[in-house]
Amino acid sequence: MKHFTLEQIALACGGEYVGDESLKNTPVSSIERDSRNIRENSLFLAIKGARVDGHDFIEKCYADGAICALCEKAPENPSKPYILVDDTLNAVKKVAKAYRELFDIPIVGISGSVGKTSTKEMIASVLAQKYRVHKTAGNLNNELGVPLTLFGMDDSTEVAVVEMGISDFGEMSRISEMVQPTVEVITVIGDCHLENLGDRDGVFKAKTEMFENLRDGGTVVLNGDDDKLVQVVTVKGKEPIFYGLNGTAYTAENIKNNGVLGVDADLIFAGNRERVTIPAIGTYMVSNALAAAAVGITLGLTADEIRRGVESYRTVGSRANLVDTGVVRIIDDCYNANPTSVKASIDTLMNFDGRKVAVLGDMKELGTDELKLHYEVGEYAKKCDLVIAIGPLAKELAKGAECVHFDTKEEAMANFDKLIMRNDTVLVKASHSMEFEKIVEFLKLCK
Repeated sequence: MKHFTLEQIALACGGEYVGDESLKNTPVSSIERDSRNIRENSLFLAIKGARVDGHDFIEKCYADGAICALCEKAPENPSKPYILVDDTLNAVKKVAKAYRELFDIPIVGISGSVGKTSTKEMIASVLAQKYRVHKTAGNLNNELGVPLTLFGMDDSTEVAVVEMGISDFGEMSRISEMVQPTVEVITVIGDCHLENLGDRDGVFKAKTEMFENLRDGGTVVLNGDDDKLVQVVTVKGKEPIFYGLNGTAYTAENIKNNGVLGVDADLIFAGNRERVTIPAIGTYMVSNALAAAAVGITLGLTADEIRRGVESYRTVGSRANLVDTGVVRIIDDCYNANPTSVKASIDTLMNFDGRKVAVLGDMKELGTDELKLHYEVGEYAKKCDLVIAIGPLAKELAKGAECVHFDTKEEAMANFDKLIMRNDTVLVKASHSMEFEKIVEFLKLCK
């Protein structure tokens, strides 16, 4: 971390410092919410969760080397200092904002209903050709994850790429206030979190809350193929950069999806034409590459650096990850799902040779139209050779697809030997709570 003392932390969050006054000017080595990650001179964030209360681990953290705890309740027998606040999570956000303000570097903030993580990884891969990049790890993209991401920056960081995820109004304002992006990217406005956001207009409103916290002179990069995003004319007096496949400033031609061999395309941007091979299986990755090119040009990269960065991209986690077991090919895309992302994954599946099977489950948080949206996805999935629908909401998907349905994963897996054939390509996708990674692991073991 940068030099960041206990006194600065207490001032940032308005907390009461209690303990040895001589330690107030001690810089912390890290800021941790997981007691297992504590090291010498860490600050421990005592946060009360649904299942575990961090306050119960304060003394353990002291013993493991923590110099201080940020907490709502005073420890019973504190052996080291603590900073007392009314609400630890709110305090953490204030501390994160203060820490971010220690950095005079470009910070790219990324959001969107689909493709946040893959676009984040693509942008980070491009920027790494010129800069030392710090990026969001895993799913640390919410109101607690973003502070933890920011705390991971240090003196060596030259640019940061921060994923910003939301599910309700107001969240993006609070998150972007911490991040204060110098470049903001929105990928797609899709049907997600409709329980809270209502419809795509609500999603658009919630995502674009980030504009209010764009740093002066900053740049906004938007998907010009999205009918909502193209409505944005200016942000803080400056026109956005649009990327896409329909006549935007950053566009692509001669796109060819080669399945397992990746996607070829001519990227056209800033007077350049670069032929690239994107090492990923989805044609939508061309749009991600164009977003990265726009960010790269904004931050001073050459066309050759951008090409090398795009071709260095690597898939992370259960996001369009291809697994070839020797029996079947699995498209492991089960990290999350909404109607927009499922349709995009089906399009990816269609680029493969042989029989195409989609194992699809419930899509959560879609609000009052959830059954209609499941039915529409089912209709879209008819182009597959076989659709297997799993879960209570997916009954409606099964109606749209006119396909087989199972109530549970276990029932479905018990019937896979009758349904899935050798050399099939199998897409596995559902909302994260459906735990479809268990299906992926089951398919890996099939003989």
